[in-house]
Amino acid sequence: MSRRAPILGRFGYGYVAPAVLLVAGLLYAPFLWTAYLSFTRYDGLEPAQWIGAHNFGKLLDDPALLTSIRNTLLWVVGTMVLPVGLGLLVAVLSYDIKGGVWFRVPFLLPYALSGAGLAMVWSPILSHDGIANQLLGVDTAFLQEAPVNTLAMLLVWTWQQLGVNMLLFVVGLQSIPKEPIEAARLDGAGGWRLFRYVIWPLMRPLTAVVVGLALVASLKTFDIVWVLTQGGPGRNSETLAVTMYKETFVASDYGYGSAVAVMLTVVTGLASYLYLKRQVTQ
Repeated sequence: MSRRAPILGRFGYGYVAPAVLLVAGLLYAPFLWTAYLSFTRYDGLEPAQWIGAHNFGKLLDDPALLTSIRNTLLWVVGTMVLPVGLGLLVAVLSYDIKGGVWFRVPFLLPYALSGAGLAMVWSPILSHDGIANQLLGVDTAFLQEAPVNTLAMLLVWTWQQLGVNMLLFVVGLQSIPKEPIEAARLDGAGGWRLFRYVIWPLMRPLTAVVVGLALVASLKTFDIVWVLTQGGPGRNSETLAVTMYKETFVASDYGYGSAVAVMLTVVTGLASYLYLKRQVTQ
């Protein structure tokens, strides 16, 4: 048995090598290339010129960066409160009722749309002379004034993402053993107390996954913002992902855009690591 172990080990490396090479080629190699470009001046035509940390210094002095960071943080907080929070609420309210499956279907349908398609649907609704102003009887520039435009796009994002979060929470509720819940009910627990002290702790592993996925998705939000406002008016609704795109592909400043991409990657990775570490150590 011990003599075969090295042979099996070598075969094992052969089995996983294609997957490792694919991941390295599609993920790690582009990131390393982007990291290299972040230290250069490159317009996509002339050869890249090494300029050291100049792009990162420019990044820290860019007033638009503060706006992007503010809006990105709004997206993060809004995602935790709206798509995740409302998804949990709908899951709990519809879980143990007759016909709950059909009650959930309307919340799931918007998830079938892409972010760009979703934005196209909502653009005439949120425009200055759109349906929202007519129905509400107000004269609000939902997509023109900050931070109203970011909050309006958060509602669009919620409309799409609430359903999938709800579905994940329903799966978590279905995986909970019935014995602890029945025992708690016999002890007189019900309603909020039952949820707070019995159901919620049992759902913590799944909640960590749902919140982690939502956190990463909110940090790299791009399509809805780009289609609805393109980061404007001016740059008052930009997120870090939109700033990266505009600097790279609109302004053709690949070096500076790469610096923004590296910063976004670091922020996303750090936020995910800190969150997952906190969940594991609890």
